[in-house]
Amino acid sequence: MPSPAERGLSRREINARKRQSRRPSRHGSAAGAASGPDYPRADGAGFPGLLDRAWRAALAAEELPAAVDALLTLDGHVPGDIQLRALRTADEAALKVLCGASWRGVRDGGQASEAFAERAQVPPEEAVFDGEIALSTTGRILVRVPSQGPLAESGDLVAPALKVPWSAADLDAYRTESARAAARYSSAVVDCRQWLAAHSTQAREELLDLLKDAALRTAPFVLYQEDRQYTNFRDPNTLTGKTLWPGHPDCALSSLAGLPLDQWADSEAVLVVCLTLLVRSASYARVEEANGTQLTPDHVGHLLEGVRRNYNAHSRGEAVPPAASARVADLDALAGALRARRTEVLGEVQLYREIHGPLMHKIERTAAPRGAAARHREAEVTARLTEALPLAGEDLDALGAHLAESPAWLTKPHGEFRTGLEALVHASVAASTEAFEADFAMSRGMRSLAGLREALRAQAWAEITDWGITDFFCCVVPDPAARRHFGDSVDRLADTAWAMSSRMQYNSWHFIAGNLPKVPAVVARDHFVPPTLPDIAFYSDQHHHGHVAAKVRFSIRSPQAVEVDGRRFNGFMDLRLLRCEGTPFGEQDLLAAHRVSAFVAGATGLAAELVAAGEEIEVTSFDSAWHGESVRAAVKARG
Repeated sequence: MPSPAERGLSRREINARKRQSRRPSRHGSAAGAASGPDYPRADGAGFPGLLDRAWRAALAAEELPAAVDALLTLDGHVPGDIQLRALRTADEAALKVLCGASWRGVRDGGQASEAFAERAQVPPEEAVFDGEIALSTTGRILVRVPSQGPLAESGDLVAPALKVPWSAADLDAYRTESARAAARYSSAVVDCRQWLAAHSTQAREELLDLLKDAALRTAPFVLYQEDRQYTNFRDPNTLTGKTLWPGHPDCALSSLAGLPLDQWADSEAVLVVCLTLLVRSASYARVEEANGTQLTPDHVGHLLEGVRRNYNAHSRGEAVPPAASARVADLDALAGALRARRTEVLGEVQLYREIHGPLMHKIERTAAPRGAAARHREAEVTARLTEALPLAGEDLDALGAHLAESPAWLTKPHGEFRTGLEALVHASVAASTEAFEADFAMSRGMRSLAGLREALRAQAWAEITDWGITDFFCCVVPDPAARRHFGDSVDRLADTAWAMSSRMQYNSWHFIAGNLPKVPAVVARDHFVPPTLPDIAFYSDQHHHGHVAAKVRFSIRSPQAVEVDGRRFNGFMDLRLLRCEGTPFGEQDLLAAHRVSAFVAGATGLAAELVAAGEEIEVTSFDSAWHGESVRAAVKARG
């Protein structure tokens, strides 16, 4: 059956379209005919380049604490606390001894240098051990400790290790610290096994099923236990994800199915317990808040305590008490209390996530009330919308109310667009590009609300999951001046805008199945849990390959739900703002952007109601040709 975007076309026409390049600079030419990439990635771009710069900054430091600070923060690109919690047990003990660095007692977002103590350089003649510090190609700090060979033997280092001589006092202190750490971990293993043993075999199997689904439906994450890496993302994959299908024997969780608890490795018992605590405290997305860190009850307890303090400090409800102890049972009780409190907090304040791109680490934050900065951004958007659309009002609430009084124009041509809905989406995106001083802004959605409604009425879940990315759209509007980031090339700016649009179409395709009943066709179809919280990201161009190519350094994402035929679709649309360099977006920017995306979502919901009443609305704009033409026209108009 043709998808909504292909209805009315013959099979020959559909196949002919598939054989054409969709890149604006090559529109209409044969796809796959290029001899090589048009825009090769620059040397030093992305994560490897960042690691090299961080290592050079460490080498240039005069004192060990400053060198370690450069490595922990990746030369100022991430909070040092993340890297502190990525350390192996021995490395954690060594860094605490050598320069006072420890995540224990350091709050999320704090600079690592705050934890550093003064330490005099050890003269070579007084050294009793020749230690080393290095940076791995995954971004973790590695420390050579007594009884360990040179770090070069472990491979995968950014550069040869930095020599760090140890004194006799360092060695004694390390012996004490490492013994404490070993005892702490041993106790945690026993506690995790006892907690799991208190569950029936069936209950443990249900936990494994839940966690396998979490790994499959969650964005990329990388977790550590000592040297072992648990990930649904990087090679080698060790959890179900894009590479390992559900039930794959290489998945650490799948391999436990049907296995008696006494046959589980200690690391696997700890893995299952810690992932369970994270998921129970909120949802699958909480796992991403542990990204890049060690996965132990200590670390999870630290994360949950930070969440508890955040909720208690920014909401009106009854305070959540701290965990009675560091035991798993008490952490489980805290996780349950946080999940319940989170539901209340969502109705009181705006939660969002702060994303540190180089390590894919996410931190749940609570926004302050809207202030003058947010209101100024909204006023700028409102002024532009009243010029472009037949709406009046002093703010977005007023514009939305005006639209709700007379929404019929959303179905009729407006300006250069076939429907008012398309005109509203474009006007909102274009206004956001200007008002937020963004290099790019964009918003995505579904082309045929009528097609979705028909499929919902027929409960044609398999049909919906079979639709392709062309059944969705994304309107991208760059600032014409943003071509300076792309060699001053208009074609490359247009190609970049279309690449973003195509990726966002994929996101819509990827999320929609997560809103459908879990029938076999839906479960089998690749999808993530749809997003519900907005986020701010920093330095995404230092890791994500698409963001490296498009130079997406700072961004805001504001997803919104839309109701279609009585079914709520989370993450149905969003508004994204991007900057290639300069000043990062702030919390007040996010609050204003979230208001703009809510306005567009409201209009989309009204359009769905009009479709239910028999009106026709089909989004035909925002394809490759449109992006090429609109970008070139905007650059020409700007001069």
